[in-house]
Amino acid sequence: MAKLVINETKKLGTIAPEIYGHFSEHLGRCIYEGLYVGEDSDIPNVNGMRTDVVEALKEIKVPVLRWPGGCFADEYHWRDGIGEKSSRKKMINTHWGGVTEDNSFGTHEFMELCRQLGCKTYVNGNLGSGTVQEMSEWVEYMTFDGLSPLAELRKKNGSEKPWKLDYFGVGNENWGCGGNMTPEYYGNEYRRYQTYVRQYNKDHQVKKVCCGANSEDYFWTEDVLKTCFEHVNPDQHGFMDYLSLHYYTMPLGWEPKVSATEFDEDLWYKTLWAAHHVEELIYRHGAIMDQYDPGKKIGMSIDEWGTWYLVEPGTNPGFLYQQNTMRDALVAGISLNIFNKHCDRVKIACIAQMVNVLQSVILTEGEKMVKTPTWYVFKMFRDHQGAELLESSISGSGMTGVQDDRMVPEITESVSEKDGVITITLNNLSMTEDKELSVQFAQDKKYEVVEANILKSTAPQDFNDFDAPDKVRAEEYKSYKADGRGFKLTLPKASVVELRVR
Repeated sequence: MAKLVINETKKLGTIAPEIYGHFSEHLGRCIYEGLYVGEDSDIPNVNGMRTDVVEALKEIKVPVLRWPGGCFADEYHWRDGIGEKSSRKKMINTHWGGVTEDNSFGTHEFMELCRQLGCKTYVNGNLGSGTVQEMSEWVEYMTFDGLSPLAELRKKNGSEKPWKLDYFGVGNENWGCGGNMTPEYYGNEYRRYQTYVRQYNKDHQVKKVCCGANSEDYFWTEDVLKTCFEHVNPDQHGFMDYLSLHYYTMPLGWEPKVSATEFDEDLWYKTLWAAHHVEELIYRHGAIMDQYDPGKKIGMSIDEWGTWYLVEPGTNPGFLYQQNTMRDALVAGISLNIFNKHCDRVKIACIAQMVNVLQSVILTEGEKMVKTPTWYVFKMFRDHQGAELLESSISGSGMTGVQDDRMVPEITESVSEKDGVITITLNNLSMTEDKELSVQFAQDKKYEVVEANILKSTAPQDFNDFDAPDKVRAEEYKSYKADGRGFKLTLPKASVVELRVR
């Protein structure tokens, strides 16, 4: 029997709520039809935001939302998305499907969505095809509470008071779709552009996100930081608050060659191995960051992560619409547990994407809405937000898989405490075997279960669709019993379990 030992007396750091963030790009049906249907839609909405989706997202306590991209961000010009909708400039979305973007969802609409969700705002600026002036003026438009032409323009467009801008990304994927730059070139551009991201609100500073690496590109991380911090004090407040990292789980490399729903045992483990690989990336990119920022004042922002498969048959390949199975739920559980356990460096993470794109938490079709298995994982993990990470380790549990070089741990976990309640989240990665687990605490005291949930399905390929929206859903977990200073659990194959004790 495997054993999980929890030292509830040793707290290792605070799990930033923003680790449970989301990403919404002007891509496919994420914004339009997914989040925003317009004020005149027959679908129930508040100021154009569809009510059912907003309520579902509030239930998982979305802490931060990143917008407008993604690749779209570096061709987005913010002035096209303000003012009367009828007069807003129409454009071609060259990155995603070649469809017309009418800019009816812009800055004001994004801020309204975040207001309804009660979440923080993360805006990505256009460094690739934009100018320093354009970026600087956007920040002023959003945050300046004084007398200026841009503040007056914001008021004219309906927002008397400025908004709180929490995070601002200075470009996106500038090693690729954001300009195909070298790390040295981007590093110098970052230095220049961030200078003009002004702080207009002394009581609410805008945190700046520098464009970090794609997956294993350690050379980018090294050279960007070297360039950025040449003749700059790395402790200089506000120069760089976060460095991003983008990593997608692709079981067969950087081409989505496999279906989201049709997979065998071999592909199951290859996918989970690819998800677990993010921990190595955190260690290795983090080690480079430690050379320039040993005090860990710069957070790692994994602001694009999730699975990427073939699109659903019959859908626009540029819309990246895919289904969501228990395999995706395990990817989410693995990833979030890893992010939790690296909360000393990982401070933001945004799953890609929120609705109807890649590993989304919600799917929509007209007036219908479906919560995906990944949505349930975010709900089960939500109490980790803002909690204190506790020391924990698993022994007596081996590795599982089909190929020797693609083995994964049988069980992964993370444990935290907030308001006197300890939250334990567990994943059984085995596709075929249930696992027995003993949970033991350091202190000689009795704990009682206050909440327990499980996400599992009849088959790992199961998913929720508009004909069967509740095929995969979380249920009360009952397969545990008290055992001395802890509990004994049975973890069904391919399952995610949440146990909360006091």
